[in-house]
Amino acid sequence: MAIRRGVVVVFVLIFVAMMFSLVGLLFISALAGAPPSVPANATLYLTVRPPFPEVESFSVLSQFAPRQATLRETIDSIRKAKVDSRVKALVVTPISGGGALWAQLQEVRAAIQDFRTSGKKVIAYLESGGAQEYYLASAADRVVLMPAGQLDLTGLATYELFFRGALDKLGVRPDLLHIGDYKTAANTFTERGFTKAHLEMSQSLNRDWYDELVRAIADGRKRSVDEIRALIDDGPYLAEGAKKAGLVDQLAYEDQLDDEAPIVGTQRLDPATYAQAPVSLGASYHGGRIALLYATGTITSGRSNSDGGFGNVLGSETFVEWLRKIRLDPSVKAVVVRVDSPGGSAIASEVMWRELMLTREKMPVVVSMGDVAASGGYYIAVPAHVIVAQPGTLTGSIGVVTGKFVLDGTFEKIGVGTGSVSDGKNAEIYSPFRAFSPAERARVEEQMQATYELFLSRVVVGRKSTRAKIDAVAQGRVWTGHQARERGLVDEIGGLDRAIQLAKQRAKIDEKSEVDLLVYPQPPSFYDLLANPFGLGASASLELLARRDARAIESQAIETTLRTFARFRRGEALFLMPNVFIR
Repeated sequence: MAIRRGVVVVFVLIFVAMMFSLVGLLFISALAGAPPSVPANATLYLTVRPPFPEVESFSVLSQFAPRQATLRETIDSIRKAKVDSRVKALVVTPISGGGALWAQLQEVRAAIQDFRTSGKKVIAYLESGGAQEYYLASAADRVVLMPAGQLDLTGLATYELFFRGALDKLGVRPDLLHIGDYKTAANTFTERGFTKAHLEMSQSLNRDWYDELVRAIADGRKRSVDEIRALIDDGPYLAEGAKKAGLVDQLAYEDQLDDEAPIVGTQRLDPATYAQAPVSLGASYHGGRIALLYATGTITSGRSNSDGGFGNVLGSETFVEWLRKIRLDPSVKAVVVRVDSPGGSAIASEVMWRELMLTREKMPVVVSMGDVAASGGYYIAVPAHVIVAQPGTLTGSIGVVTGKFVLDGTFEKIGVGTGSVSDGKNAEIYSPFRAFSPAERARVEEQMQATYELFLSRVVVGRKSTRAKIDAVAQGRVWTGHQARERGLVDEIGGLDRAIQLAKQRAKIDEKSEVDLLVYPQPPSFYDLLANPFGLGASASLELLARRDARAIESQAIETTLRTFARFRRGEALFLMPNVFIR
């Protein structure tokens, strides 16, 4: 009887899932129709809320949740508006979404600057803002701050969490090993604070980001670097103080934006409507295709997934499928891989590396780095003919970490006994009830060194360098894109558009022509939605709602850190960078 009831429950759940899928598809069909018209005298109002998703989440439920535009969609809207004669001006409203790094911001800021070359005006409107919001606003012709707002421009700080004290109280011993003095991913669990090398690296990253912030503001506000540094040191500012300091041009509410200086476009145009409006970019269509692969999330073996709402997982099996399809498609002339990954499994990274090496033998491969392309994320970048990064991209972290958490103390505290039976000298090398013996530790370190040497060799070949040169900038050290360019780890500074342009050059496609982008991951089929109706989009949409509150960065930091080692197989060597949180 119980089995029969269970079967009934399963069928009911399947039926409900199918109904949700059907409703979702009907809803999408209802929205589809004639493209919206654009007024002849329009101003595009664009809310910029980083961090942006790199790819759209797909599920039935995601169709009913508030949707955030992807980074690519946001930049495409700005590019379209630049050449669209109906759009006369752009109003940008930067809002903090919590947890943003710098590369995405730099890509959006570059798009705003490019928009200004059309001669059209850009107005930035701030209700309030910190360093990142003002960084975007400073690219505008005019910066407007709400009279009751404030400008929290005080500098730049990054934070990291160390759980060793808490683990000691719980009786957990982190028996973790690493290759590279700067390979600090394990420090989160093994240390109570910064080591000397860890502090040196963090200070270097923070300083480079800060210098880029100062340079950008100085350029945007037409002030000297020294003046901007002094103004930042005098922050934060109330609205009147910000205007007096020359950091903003006008104090007004959004409905008063054109009171002092009229906005040319009188009709308000929202980005969701404009995204559906067809606009010619003034270029001819070439006919060739470029494959654009989004390699986003923590790298693991198996299939890609959304990891239950705790971030994307990039599965090597899924990635390999994409590349094999691309190599069999004669219409694809080049591949651009957009990497936004802190790394992960060494084995999965090697599998993906191999497939990219096979692909580069058939066509040009260009990598565009997002916010993070470090450790395993850098491993899968090195097969590229060209690597493009933003100045603030986190990259490098060429090193290895592995180990285990010993839980015997925890079980003892709660009165749980443990025992084991094994055959084989090293059968219990990864036992969770005791630390590594000296002999076991030596064996693990030997294997880790071999993995590190393999990593170095992949970089040496990919970057056409020597082991000595790569080892000097490796040792697990994380670099900004700007620093990596100076050290030969990346080739150019720029965003995804620059990477696509380089792919066109290498594929001998006219740079002025448009190409068809074959994007992976592709939208799910009807069967996929039926099979996984609550999949990749539902949890991600709920997570997005939670992160709309900037305070979510604190809980996000803890969640991100604690789940780091939970994804991987016992004893697996990891190419994984440390967690960094900006405030």
